[in-house]
Amino acid sequence: MESQSIMLRDLPHEERPRERMMHYGAESLSQAELLAILLRTGTRRESAIHIAQRILNQIGSLRQLADLSIEELMTIKGIGPAKAVQLKAGIELGRRMANSRLNEPVTIRSPQDAAELLTEQLRYLQKEHFVCLFLNTKNHVVAQETLSMGSLNASIVHPREVFRAAIKCSSASIICAHNHPSGDPTPSPEDISLTKRLLQAGEIVGIDVLDHLIIGDSSFVSLKEKGFM
Repeated sequence: MESQSIMLRDLPHEERPRERMMHYGAESLSQAELLAILLRTGTRRESAIHIAQRILNQIGSLRQLADLSIEELMTIKGIGPAKAVQLKAGIELGRRMANSRLNEPVTIRSPQDAAELLTEQLRYLQKEHFVCLFLNTKNHVVAQETLSMGSLNASIVHPREVFRAAIKCSSASIICAHNHPSGDPTPSPEDISLTKRLLQAGEIVGIDVLDHLIIGDSSFVSLKEKGFM
């Protein structure tokens, strides 16, 4: 006789993800359990939590999941259009939560402040994204813009693109940042060279480049703190 997978309804009440979240809070759930809640239902052969665990096993980590398109999600067994949309919506909400602080006055007083603002947005991306924070004279963030998306190991941006955007925002200073998809924020020779070019251009147009941050998976590097600026 062919064995059947255990469905969520067959699990003890206290082991179901939704019930566990209600009783113990979201932070008590595993990644698979949280994904299962987004999926809502399983298939005839697999429970939602089994599908969720298989997704994590197949793609490797949440970092990879965050970068998958709806079409790529649908190539995973057990994920149809509805589930793919549900997962993508949950991921997008998380990203927008990370961005939502820009709707409030944000003051940058240190590299740590800028890193806290940008890390969750950049750490999971599989390509390099070059981002600028545009600040006024009080060091309030008035705008943020992604100016370049590069390959897996190279982001190409020209100083004119940076300062064109800065002038458009009437910003007094800028903080530049980009992620290293490898997770290692150690600056490359190209990173240092680009920083020097940005500093030179900033002096010409009268807009200060306060820092250039490199965002890794769980840490960051400030090129200013490292003495490259």
